[in-house]
Amino acid sequence: MSGRDELEAWLEAGAGSGERARHVHETPIAKVYVFADRVLKLKKPVDFGFLDFTTVEKRAWATRRELAFNRRTAPDVYRTVHSVVRGGNGAFRLASATKNSAAMIDCVLEMRPFSSDNILASRPEQVDGPLGERLGREIAGFQATAPLTSRGGAAALDYVLGSNAEQLRSLASKLGHEQVERLINDTGDAFRRLTPLLNRRRDDGFARRCHGDLHLGNIVVEDGRPILFDCIEFNDVLSEIDVGYDLAFVLMDLAHRGRGEAANRVLNGWLDEAGRSFGTERLDGLAAMPLFQSVRASVRAHVSGHGGDAEQGRGYLRAAQDHLSASRPVLSAVGGLSGSGKSILSRELGPRLGLSPGAVVLRSDEVRKRLFGKAPTERLPESAYSADASAEVYRLMVEEAGAALQAGVSVVLDAVFLRPQERQQAQALALRLQTPFHGLWMEAPADVLRERLKARLGDASDANEAVLDRQLQVGTGEIGWRRIDATLEPSRRLAATGLT
Repeated sequence: MSGRDELEAWLEAGAGSGERARHVHETPIAKVYVFADRVLKLKKPVDFGFLDFTTVEKRAWATRRELAFNRRTAPDVYRTVHSVVRGGNGAFRLASATKNSAAMIDCVLEMRPFSSDNILASRPEQVDGPLGERLGREIAGFQATAPLTSRGGAAALDYVLGSNAEQLRSLASKLGHEQVERLINDTGDAFRRLTPLLNRRRDDGFARRCHGDLHLGNIVVEDGRPILFDCIEFNDVLSEIDVGYDLAFVLMDLAHRGRGEAANRVLNGWLDEAGRSFGTERLDGLAAMPLFQSVRASVRAHVSGHGGDAEQGRGYLRAAQDHLSASRPVLSAVGGLSGSGKSILSRELGPRLGLSPGAVVLRSDEVRKRLFGKAPTERLPESAYSADASAEVYRLMVEEAGAALQAGVSVVLDAVFLRPQERQQAQALALRLQTPFHGLWMEAPADVLRERLKARLGDASDANEAVLDRQLQVGTGEIGWRRIDATLEPSRRLAATGLT
């Protein structure tokens, strides 16, 4: 038995604990030994070009970085790094691994176990609804505190494009020569067009030490909270990237699994939370999101192909091409008195407008909370609803809508739009940008609105019956928007918009 085989057998037998591993999970770059109360991860001595684990020192370096980097998002999952050494009797044992030593044979990462059933790749349907928004906010919060980097920009993405082209061409006989070459050419065209934007975003602070591998297989949900784990630690070119490219992986993954509504909810949760740190400029990057998602799908195409699943690889190749399609953005505005279901309809419209992951949904309640530095469900004082404060909310909402539309993305505005001048603001934006406009007005009997407001919990809106009564007294003036019966069942209500 070789020294490597002996080490792996010792780890599987319990690494001296007497408890045999319940499961051994193998990836191209590591072996993971799962026990009742701990997990031990051993890197393989492999060299794939983009990573090199061929020496003990290189594996130890990467393992210590894996611990440090993943503690940013999963501090209680990642525990410590152990050296593997031999005792006086020649038997293996685990020791401290604060630095390399001549006695170190290899090193292992210790983690706490968690249920594989809670990994989002196992149950992507979990992301539908509020969890999708929470995931987007979790990603944005992590990225906001991630270290800035000067690497990023076009150069970082160009590295991936070169690697993708080489790998896809090596699989062209399985994936299709014509399809591979078309994707490579179209990706190159999009990259050249977006190069100035990518470099400007790097200079503006959007290039950071990100997760780098943010697909559903690297997100686990515990107690309703998404936890990001297994980030890239072995190659900084792959992790020091644009925050939008980091986000794009989970958006692409959800869309490819048929969870378009979840992808849209993640995007909009991310956009609102990122607005607290990055400002309106974050929306400019949406112009690169089709390319970002295409590149992510291309990576999965060649990974699937090399893994022996050519059919799945062709599916990802088609997805990569589809993400580069053109789509003309539209502006929709959903208005109505409090309790009329504006936010429900806006969320239903979001994934159905434009290319995946759909439209930016700008909700006045969330914009107001951002302006006052409050969490989405934290209540605001009455002063936050003054005429001046509300005017600023609508101004910022329209400004952000304009940025998204100019980036080529459709927008849904979700607000009461009680006053004619507020409705005119939205229509004027569409006219200025020569964008198709759809105004929708939700309406229902006052008693229905009151009952809905009584039942509302955990929502960004602070509206109650008193607010509704004031709206009823003010009146709306003439409404030229399409009227939607808010009491219709969902499919008929959505069909009544004329947008789907």
